[in-house]
Amino acid sequence: MNIERVYSLTLISLILHQIDAAYWKEWEMFFLPGGIQGFLFFNLLAIPLVVVGYKKVLNQSSNYLKYSYLCGGLGVLTFILHVGFAMFGYNEFHLPFSIALIVLCGVFGVWQIVLTKRQLVRQSSKKNSR
Repeated sequence: MNIERVYSLTLISLILHQIDAAYWKEWEMFFLPGGIQGFLFFNLLAIPLVVVGYKKVLNQSSNYLKYSYLCGGLGVLTFILHVGFAMFGYNEFHLPFSIALIVLCGVFGVWQIVLTKRQLVRQSSKKNSR
C-alpha cells in the first residue's frame, strides 16, 4: 500500500477517534480549559492541518513528507496516550470500537511513518545518484 492510502486510513481513524473522544469528554482527561469549547477549538486547528496534509501528500507537493510524518505521529501519539490513560485506571474508551479505533490509530500511524521514511530514503538515493 502507498503513502496516500495509509495516510487516508490514519486520517479517518484519527477523525473517528475524535468523534468518540467527544462522547468520552476527553478534554476532562487532559484537563483542557474550556470544556467542549476548548476541545472543539483544538479540533478546529488540528483537523484542517491533517486534511491539508492529505492534499499535499496526494499531490506530492512541497513538504508532503513532513505532513505525512505529522499524521503518522499523531496516530502513534494517540495510541500511546490512551494506553497510558488505561494503565492509570481511566475507564473511558473501554468499549470495543473505541479500543479498535485507538489501536488502528497506532497501527496506521506506525505504518505511515515507515512508508514516509522509505519514501525519504528513495528520494535521497535518487538525488545522490545524479
